[in-house]
Amino acid sequence: MLQEFKKFAMRGSVVDLAIGVIIGAAFGKIIDSMVNDIMMPIIGRVFGGLDFTNYFIGLTSASSQATNYDAAKKAGATLGYGQFITVTVNFIIIAWILFLVIRGMNRLFQQEAAAPPPPAPPTKEQELLTEIRDLLKARA
Repeated sequence: MLQEFKKFAMRGSVVDLAIGVIIGAAFGKIIDSMVNDIMMPIIGRVFGGLDFTNYFIGLTSASSQATNYDAAKKAGATLGYGQFITVTVNFIIIAWILFLVIRGMNRLFQQEAAAPPPPAPPTKEQELLTEIRDLLKARA
């Protein structure tokens, strides 16, 4: 059973998936930082110095009186729509970057596929069939 598991775990697709997940997690951290530390402060400044992370609606009296989102979460039920806005912007940025990467890869592969190999010479059978066709056309 251990050998069977080792064989399964060492398949190329499983290893490729593991590498993809690790790179994806690192990429996600980069995008999170870009959104939280670069994009959202700029967007907040454009909209009058607002900080989206502290947009929330307290669903209890204690969470309604909190001054920031973290304190509101600790105080009780809270709708953190500012966090939702941040995550949505994060998703849009990730989707756009992945679109650009895939688009670039598709263009690269299309250029490689655009140059077809030279045609193969006809086989003996094809030559004979061509001669027969030509003879039949000449008779008609």
